[in-house]
Amino acid sequence: MHRFIAPAKRFGGRAPLEGRPSSVCPSVIAARRQDRGFTLVEMMVTVAVAAILLVIAVPNFTQAINANRLTTAANALIGALNNARMAAIQRNASVQFCSNSDTTNTTDALGTACGTNAGAVLALTSPGATSTTQVLAAPSELGISSIQISGTMQAIRFNGQGQGLYPGTATPFDSGSPQTVPVVDVCSTALSTNNHIQVFMAAGNIITSSPSPTTGACP
Repeated sequence: MHRFIAPAKRFGGRAPLEGRPSSVCPSVIAARRQDRGFTLVEMMVTVAVAAILLVIAVPNFTQAINANRLTTAANALIGALNNARMAAIQRNASVQFCSNSDTTNTTDALGTACGTNAGAVLALTSPGATSTTQVLAAPSELGISSIQISGTMQAIRFNGQGQGLYPGTATPFDSGSPQTVPVVDVCSTALSTNNHIQVFMAAGNIITSSPSPTTGACP
């Protein structure tokens, strides 16, 4: 005599294995499907796009860096001029912004101490003294190989009232109006255009800067 056995699931038993729903979370299944990684074609396309972006971006980035170095050098020289003027007022003594030419610096105490230390600022230790002290070292930006001084940098000697004079004279440094002779023309060998910036000083105390009409050759 055969006994009838009802399906297990009707009596609370476990469902047959074949029809049992998966206990794995759908998000886990999706994650496993995404773990396949890149195909070779996808990777090649990514590398090609990155190479194109580098070819476009690197020259522009280099240009921006070199332009910034030139601007920074010009600003450092303007800062040195302002420091020289303020030091002269504070000390009530002569302070010199040094040229890159010992002839332009002259041969008195300050001029001799300057030598060819372009952009440095030196002061007499006291009014009428012959000994000197360094107020400011030459700007480090002038130590960058691509940054050059085009021509001769002017030496400016500030008196106790803060007026800039031609060294060894009582004549205020004034490049004229319109200004044609800059205190300094700083340029970059790493740039082919817009590679000069000129710094001017009018009436012995008004300092300005502007891009030079000169382009190309440096120095």
